[in-house]
Amino acid sequence: MNQQAWAVVLAGGDGTRLRTLTRFIAGDDRPKQFCALYGGRTLLAQTRSRLAPAIAPERTLFTVVKAHERFYRDELADVKPSRLVVQPSNKGTTAAIICSLLRITKLAGDPIVGFFPTDHHYSKETRFLASIHAALRIVSSRQDTIILLGANAEHPEVEYGWIEPGARLEDPVGGSLLRVLRFWEKPPAHVAQALQARGCLWNTFVMIGRASAFLSIIRAAAPEILQILDEACRLEVAPEWAEGDKAYAALVPGDFSQQVLSVSTGQLAVLPLGNVGWSDLGTPERVTRAITRWGLRPHWVVPDHNENLEKFSKVSVS
Repeated sequence: MNQQAWAVVLAGGDGTRLRTLTRFIAGDDRPKQFCALYGGRTLLAQTRSRLAPAIAPERTLFTVVKAHERFYRDELADVKPSRLVVQPSNKGTTAAIICSLLRITKLAGDPIVGFFPTDHHYSKETRFLASIHAALRIVSSRQDTIILLGANAEHPEVEYGWIEPGARLEDPVGGSLLRVLRFWEKPPAHVAQALQARGCLWNTFVMIGRASAFLSIIRAAAPEILQILDEACRLEVAPEWAEGDKAYAALVPGDFSQQVLSVSTGQLAVLPLGNVGWSDLGTPERVTRAITRWGLRPHWVVPDHNENLEKFSKVSVS
């Protein structure tokens, strides 16, 4: 376990694309991260458990949204208030990442920070953890570099973001660290086929780098948002901020990949994950694909009655 690194678990999404399925499972409109899709635990609980061997739980922050409190209150009851970044509303990943960085720099100066979505499944978690450890070691010596973890593209997926890698970079662990040439967001089928043929990678949105490196690319790409949130947060170590509601109300929702990463490739590198069995659980189709492929046994699928899987694999909620 890396005692100096911090983790940020991104748990503030609304999960609208999966709502038909999560409503069927839980009986309410909870976002997917607070739903037990399989294994008897919520995606949030699985993410916490997965990260604990790599980054100390006491150095793990959770970005959540105030409106979801009834869903996370009990599950995160053991988390210190200073480790909860409670956003007044969901304004996308850019705002969530900025607020978590402001909190961490107040608490710990300039540590290494890893960002982790909650809607992932890894069939080979040990290999995934090995990649996290490798990225932490690399960033320790390449302090201005932000590392993205890229999954092997198994098919020409049109709903994922893709990373086009470039030349190999030197790294202290002798791995396969590569430059980032370009991002491709949800490409059409013929482009996705070409990307797969060129050895491009799926963007898992797992990112590891120094807090100062993240703030540097944010300051260059989205200075207005950084200034608004910096003033709103007042760098207070508290669950919420006095001016947070006003600041958030003024923000336009922003996607960190498009808003910041896509224009910051000079400071980015990608570390291929290899065969870790990564699945993004963002849509009913992906959930059912993961359940079928990895032999998961969700409680909501009655044995010998897989029509539920058939039904929800075809559902798409915009």
